Amino acid sequence: MPDYGHDLLFGAGIDSYSHQSSTVVRLAELADQTGVDLAAISDHPYHPAFLDTWTLLSYLAGRTTQIRLAASVHPIPLRQPAILARSAASLDILSGGRFELGLGAGAIWDGIEAMGGPRRSPGEAVDALEEAIEVIRGIWDVDTSGGVHVDGNHYQVRGARPGPRPSHNIGIWTGAYKPRMLRLTGRMADGWWPSLPALEEHGPITLAEGNATIDEAAIHAGRSPQDVRRLLNLGELLPVEQIAELALQDGISVFTVDARDPRAIHQLAKEISPAVKELVAKERAGR
Repeated sequence: MPDYGHDLLFGAGIDSYSHQSSTVVRLAELADQTGVDLAAISDHPYHPAFLDTWTLLSYLAGRTTQIRLAASVHPIPLRQPAILARSAASLDILSGGRFELGLGAGAIWDGIEAMGGPRRSPGEAVDALEEAIEVIRGIWDVDTSGGVHVDGNHYQVRGARPGPRPSHNIGIWTGAYKPRMLRLTGRMADGWWPSLPALEEHGPITLAEGNATIDEAAIHAGRSPQDVRRLLNLGELLPVEQIAELALQDGISVFTVDARDPRAIHQLAKEISPAVKELVAKERAGR
C-alpha cells in the first residue's frame, strides 16, 4: 500500500491500574519530558481495576505540556456522544489543542450491559457509531444555525446548541476491523487505529486489505485516502526496519507501543522514534 505522507508520531500505551496510579502518572510525565508524541490510555469503564479514563486524561493534561492525549478507544455505548463531544472539546481547549478522540463501536458486551449500556448486534453497533460521529461533529460545529439535529435509531439530538469549539481540529480515530467499520472509517473518520495483535483475531484481515477498504470508501464519499491517518498499536516494540517498512508500505504514521516502565519509554523516545524517522525520511527523499 502507498505511503500516505503523514508525519510520523510515536505513542506510549500506558495501563491505568488504580493500584499503580502514581506509576501511571510518572510514566505519562516521562513520556512528555522525553519527547514521545502521544499518550494512549485504554477505556474500559466496566473494569473496576482501572482508573476512569476521562478523569485520568484530564489529570494528565494538567501534568504535561507537550504530549498529545487520547483513549484507545472510548466505547461509544458507554459514552453518550453529545456529552462526549463537549468533554472532548473542553479537554482540547484546556490542554492547548493536545487531545484526539479514539472511538469504538463496543466489544465487551457483557461488561457494557452490566454497566447499564445497551447490548447491540454488530450491525447495530456500527450504525450507532455512525450516528454518534454525526452528533459529535455537530456539537463541534459552532457555526451551525438552528442547533444540532440527529434523528437516529440509537441517538436523537433535537436542537442541542453546538459548542464549545475545540482548540484544534480533533481527529476522530476508530478502532475498526470488520468491513462495515472500515467503510465507516473511510467515509467519516480521521484515522484508523487497529491493534497489530488483534488483526489476525478479527478476520483475519491484513493492513493492506483494511487500507484498500478504507481508501475505496473514502473516494466513494468524495474524500481523499490521505484524509484518513493510519495508526497502529504494535503491542511490543518491533525492530526499527520493520516499523519503517510498515510506514512506507502500509502507510502507518502513528505507532503506539505498550510502555510499562521508564526503560521502554526512553527506548521509544531516544532510540526507536529517531531511527525510524530517519529511515523513512531518507526513503521518501529518494522517491
